[in-house]
Amino acid sequence: MVSKSNIPKEGDNRSIHLEIIQHRSGGSSSLSQKGWGSASVFEPQREGSEETPTGSNDSSRMDPAVPAPEKKLTLFALRLAILEKAASGLGTLGFIWATVVLLGGFAITLEAKDFWFITIILLVEGARIFSRSHELEWQHQATSWSLATAGRNSFRAIASSSRLLLRIVKAIFRPSSSVVQQSPLAANDRASQKQAHHYRTQRTWHSSEVLIFPYVGWVFVSENVSRLLGWLQLLSAAACVVLSLMRLIQQDYGEVDSDSKNRKSALNIFYGLALSEALVFLIEKAYWTWKIGYCKLREQVCRQCELAPSTGMVPINRFFYDSYSRCIEGSIFDGLKMDLVSFAEELLVSDSRDEQLNGARILEAFVKSNQFSGYTLRKIGTSTLVIERLIEMLNWKNPAEEEIRRSAAVIVSKLAGKKQNAIRVTEIPGSMESISSLLYTGRTYETKPHEVGQRAVVADRSDYEFSAFNLLGLLILKKLARDHENCWKIGAARGLVPKIIDFTNASQNLLRNDRAPESQIKTVKLSLQLVKMLAGATGQTGEMLRKEISEIVFSVSNIREILQYGESHIVLQKLGIEILTSLATDKEAREKIGRTGGVIRLLMSIFFQQTLTDDQKSVSVEAGEALAVLAFDSSDNCSRVLEARDAVVGRLVGLLDDQVLQVNSSRILRNLCAYSSPERFVHLRGVIAAAPDVLKAIMFEKEKLLEVSLGLATQLFRFTTPEEFSLELGRASIGDEDFAKKLIEILKRYKYPEVKVPRIRSFVIEVAIWMMKSQESCIQLFKNLGAKEALKDVAETTSELECFSLFSGSVGLCQNEMTISSLVDTALELMA
Repeated sequence: MVSKSNIPKEGDNRSIHLEIIQHRSGGSSSLSQKGWGSASVFEPQREGSEETPTGSNDSSRMDPAVPAPEKKLTLFALRLAILEKAASGLGTLGFIWATVVLLGGFAITLEAKDFWFITIILLVEGARIFSRSHELEWQHQATSWSLATAGRNSFRAIASSSRLLLRIVKAIFRPSSSVVQQSPLAANDRASQKQAHHYRTQRTWHSSEVLIFPYVGWVFVSENVSRLLGWLQLLSAAACVVLSLMRLIQQDYGEVDSDSKNRKSALNIFYGLALSEALVFLIEKAYWTWKIGYCKLREQVCRQCELAPSTGMVPINRFFYDSYSRCIEGSIFDGLKMDLVSFAEELLVSDSRDEQLNGARILEAFVKSNQFSGYTLRKIGTSTLVIERLIEMLNWKNPAEEEIRRSAAVIVSKLAGKKQNAIRVTEIPGSMESISSLLYTGRTYETKPHEVGQRAVVADRSDYEFSAFNLLGLLILKKLARDHENCWKIGAARGLVPKIIDFTNASQNLLRNDRAPESQIKTVKLSLQLVKMLAGATGQTGEMLRKEISEIVFSVSNIREILQYGESHIVLQKLGIEILTSLATDKEAREKIGRTGGVIRLLMSIFFQQTLTDDQKSVSVEAGEALAVLAFDSSDNCSRVLEARDAVVGRLVGLLDDQVLQVNSSRILRNLCAYSSPERFVHLRGVIAAAPDVLKAIMFEKEKLLEVSLGLATQLFRFTTPEEFSLELGRASIGDEDFAKKLIEILKRYKYPEVKVPRIRSFVIEVAIWMMKSQESCIQLFKNLGAKEALKDVAETTSELECFSLFSGSVGLCQNEMTISSLVDTALELMA
């Protein structure tokens, strides 16, 4: 099940979309329950090499076959470059023709009229060429405007003709410092701009704020200079067309003599070249205006790239001008090699905050897109420099850089969803510390000296989006924790596990408040999922993490609050119980959980609750397994279970008829009988009432229920005499021979150990040993049924799988006191 949380920033239309994946849902599918097919600590789990599971935006799947939208811009830039270079070529040829042939060879014989026409045309064309060569530079600078002001009323103010003249007049008579203060910002944004300006570096100029001359104000900022140069080119080209056409039409080049017989042809060629160049340039401008102004090509690409219109146009413009510049300055095909992902990566690793935000916005939009996420994540994953910069950005606590940090966190969370990328993320030095910096709880854990200043900066912004960063940080860690090696790194990161545990804290007011912020519930849920994954780690890593988690004094008490007050949040309860189950596989942690007041009582209440929905049944199943593990090899916890409720044994026996809870009820009863202190045996006499159900289950059930019933039988018969056993068999209409025959059939059916029922063969042998010891007649009965051959087959196929009672993945945790080999030897000795 995938759920999403939208955490909008105040005054902002953007939101954070988080994928929270439940690996074991609480729906009807879970009613197969642990012991009926799902994962359990009582059976090992094969640890395959499958790809890390991810959410709906998994980068491992193939992207849909859609063309990249930016290819339209690069193709447009190529076509413009062809026209531009054609015009430049014609202009160069015309200039050479005029200077070498006309002015150089016929300057004396030219009519004064043609001399001045040619001179004016050359000057006009020279001005156009000069302005054209610098226009791209100014356009490039215009697209580098601070994103804080992009999309605001400044564009409307500049475009407003009624205010244009007034601004020019004011700009002429005001000093530059005053003009800078009167920059076109919306009135309602000045306060936030002033605050952001406080954190902005003052050691360099921003190109958008540069005043070329001191007393002409904003008229000469980069964008307006670019516009001025563009209009100058159009006027130059128009003038060139008019002048050339006039002379080509008039054809009055003076009298023809022996010295000027080629003058007419030379002039016609020059005017024709000038006219052709101007017309090609005007065609280029018309094509530009058609695609950019009428067809809205840049807006179309921005929309197809799924970028926000208010902020996406700035990087799209910058990308287009960069592509066009490459086509003009080098080969016309150089711009075709550009793509938005590589372009965004270049911006991200730059030193300009505006460019970093541009790059972060593009990459964030792409990694969240179903169409572009696969390629984008693969591209980012192969660039160590980009990953390092993203990890570095997670540490930025300057409020002016909040959006950059948030976008970087979203990108890293998507990047961590693929196993290979997750490995690259954790290999970056200090990556865990950077991710940990996203988790701000208000509680300081071993504050380092260099963090004091950072906390002071953060405290300066009361509206800083801690909840969004907390969710992103937990989501990143959750995805990283899917890899066993990363679990160790999370546990080894200084102060990280206590931070994670702190997020599991959910008060009564939060859990029982129907209007509680969804972000807080999501935070608790994510933290519980993460702790569950850490506590369920295998090998030495799992042992270390379970010890570390159980040693934190808030771990179990936080879960206790969820069990006590979270009846309306069943998913949280289930996650908390699963954590307790994993922790309880460690003997010391088992005792700590038992000593925490109220935990066992709450688990018993959940296990015995009158279940109505499938979700409630699922939580009851989890509570039953937790109780079974807590009672395992712990006499103190067994006593606590027996004292938690009146007539506990009787209620557990009554649940043996419940199809959902009978497996864990059998486990709890077996562990109570096996590990309770001797003085508690008087409380366990009621377990004899379970004999009919146990015997029927052995005769007719299969798989997990058969195994737990045999396990309960091994302890149940301790409280019965041979006569009582025979009596119970009679009540169940089962003969001694039929029962013994069933045991041998089970041994033959499970000729080899099975993962789903690892202890079934040892339980069968224990029951057979008890029967042969209690009644000598059973020895000959088993001999006649071929028990010796079956036991010898068992001895030949024993494995380590059958030597443990609890498992963490494929690792055995609690070794049995009696090995199956010793049980086989004992049974064979009885039959010898």
